[in-house]
Amino acid sequence: MGVFIICIIVCCFRYKLFTPLIRCCLTTKNDQDIEAFLKVHGAVSQKRYKFAEVKKMTNSLKVKLGQGGFGAVYKGQLPSGIPVAVKLLNGSKRNGEEFMNEVASISRTSHVNIVSLLGFCFEGSKKALIYEFMANGSLEKFIYKRGTETITSLSWENLYQISIGTARGLEYLHRGCNTRILHFDIKPHNILLDENLCPKISDFGLAKLCPRKESIISMADTRGTMGYVAPEMCNRQFGGVSHKSDVYSYGMMLLEMVGGRKNIDAEVSHTSEIYFPHLVHKRLALDKDLRPDEVMSTEENEIAKRMSIVGLWCIQTFPNDRPTMSKVVDMLEGNINFLEMPPKPMFSSPTRSDS
Repeated sequence: MGVFIICIIVCCFRYKLFTPLIRCCLTTKNDQDIEAFLKVHGAVSQKRYKFAEVKKMTNSLKVKLGQGGFGAVYKGQLPSGIPVAVKLLNGSKRNGEEFMNEVASISRTSHVNIVSLLGFCFEGSKKALIYEFMANGSLEKFIYKRGTETITSLSWENLYQISIGTARGLEYLHRGCNTRILHFDIKPHNILLDENLCPKISDFGLAKLCPRKESIISMADTRGTMGYVAPEMCNRQFGGVSHKSDVYSYGMMLLEMVGGRKNIDAEVSHTSEIYFPHLVHKRLALDKDLRPDEVMSTEENEIAKRMSIVGLWCIQTFPNDRPTMSKVVDMLEGNINFLEMPPKPMFSSPTRSDS
């Protein structure tokens, strides 16, 4: 009888306790890795919050600001009354990587055009990042027309200043930090605007740190959003992955700001208009209006032309043909008469019949 009881106890231990124990050990190992990471990278200026505090500051996740690939963003408020945006990372396999990328990258930065990370929460599977709140949201909602939907328009001067501010933020990431930071996901959705429309680069979940002396880095996977990914990210025959990959993404974004549309639009009337970079290059070459759908002043046309020329230089197929972000800032702020016409983008627009 005693042996039977012992067997029962052993079975209970093996099947009821052992599996959770393995799971607990694996989770603990992952947690230990992140804890060790936090000690090394030292988020000194960021406060660590408990998840209960995160729920309290967001009023139990009441107001949702948006949804990204790694999780949802909620509006919150610190005990001091300061408004914040709280990104609650989802349970995907990469949320630990996203968490560490954000903390490692932003904790190294301090720039007017980079969003500030104010704190974070890490309690096992519960991971959250707490940012300064940006009153005007992301740039994309100001530049894309969605059918008959009315969108708030930005003036051309606003667009111009946003392009310069974003360029300065990228220049800082590439040259101003002790460790160069490559963002790998520059697009209108990741450019946030404060109450004064000052742009701030956000979402460093795909970012990579690299020594400043190294120009080419090794990449095992393709990172970024389709439509903004540089050619060399998909095919190394075009060149090595470097800070010039961010320049390409920035250039595509710049052209979308000028066109007020996605660079690839299958709903337009003619094949020649599907790929906007080709269309804008043609209009520049023929000295035609870049936005024939609206009446623009001489000054506004000059801004559109300047942004278009810089954008086309940034999306050159080969990295060596693209300017650095320092040069981009100079081109945006310098004399427009000194800007040379860039070559036509190599890639062809999608094939389809004219309607």
